[in-house]
Amino acid sequence: MLKMGMIAMKKQIKIAVDGMGGDHAPSEIIKGCIQALQDFPIQILIVGDPQQLKKELSNHVFDENRIQVIPASETISNEDSPVVAIRTKKDSSMVVGLNLVKEKKADSFISAGNTGALLAGGTFLVGRIPKVQRPALAPLIPHKKGFSLLIDCGANVDAKPSYLAQFAHMGSIYMEHVLNISNPKVGLINIGVEKEKGNELTKAAYALLEKAPINFIGNVEARDISYGVADVLVCDAFVGNILLKYTEGFGLSLFDILKDELTQNFISKIGALLLKSSFKNVKNRFDYTEYGGAPLLGLQGLVVKAHGSSNGKAIYSAIRQCLRFTEQDIVEKIQNVISE
Repeated sequence: MLKMGMIAMKKQIKIAVDGMGGDHAPSEIIKGCIQALQDFPIQILIVGDPQQLKKELSNHVFDENRIQVIPASETISNEDSPVVAIRTKKDSSMVVGLNLVKEKKADSFISAGNTGALLAGGTFLVGRIPKVQRPALAPLIPHKKGFSLLIDCGANVDAKPSYLAQFAHMGSIYMEHVLNISNPKVGLINIGVEKEKGNELTKAAYALLEKAPINFIGNVEARDISYGVADVLVCDAFVGNILLKYTEGFGLSLFDILKDELTQNFISKIGALLLKSSFKNVKNRFDYTEYGGAPLLGLQGLVVKAHGSSNGKAIYSAIRQCLRFTEQDIVEKIQNVISE
């Protein structure tokens, strides 16, 4: 299980949550929010259709002074064109939530809704940190020893070498201050470990990363990622998204294969029963609900993309992630590094 460390709060942080985004909204979204209220001294602003949200909230017991329903009459669906939806559905739960961060009425915003719309809205509405060329979506992916931060996995399909250099800086800051990894190792995803390998993008990015004040360990091949050779994995969004989707699919198919093999006969079923707790521990290491969502790094406020099929546990983890991010002033730390 991912451990975020103790959270010593200096103020009551306000976290906005998209109550209408995701496959299981609003019921699972609200479950995660209620659980977070029980464990953390926070205030939650849940955005969406007031009638639906209040009906779902009536099924729970909570401190009504610490959760506020923010009305939004529209919803951005996965079928909507991202940019068009952000521009035309100005009263959608996503746009209203992003504006709460922009106007400093919330410290962060979490959504399990349309990924493209959230990326576009984060960039257009919340805005980039000065001198940040492009924001980057940065999920955690599991490996043998724990987790690596994959940056970028969806925001910049056509990247420049300077983008990748900034991704490395932002990823290092996140891993050091949010996940408490001292001097995180940064690797550039490539088709070989040799400096000369790769396309023009990776070759030029390698030259920049060599000179950067980070713990750059060189190129990383895909086969070595699962062994945890690097804490931060840098790539363009085309490579990152393929790697992320493959990792998710492989984790699910692996357990389906194990289930088929271990239920073939009586003896294998006995063995499976004896190893049940071990299999559960392994499965938890592939469970996205343990580590929340993917932050969109490089913005002037925190925007987190939760998995589209997020349940209450995943939303709870995303809220915990936002607390740590805000406590450590990650936006300011990124701004200071990039300005230098």
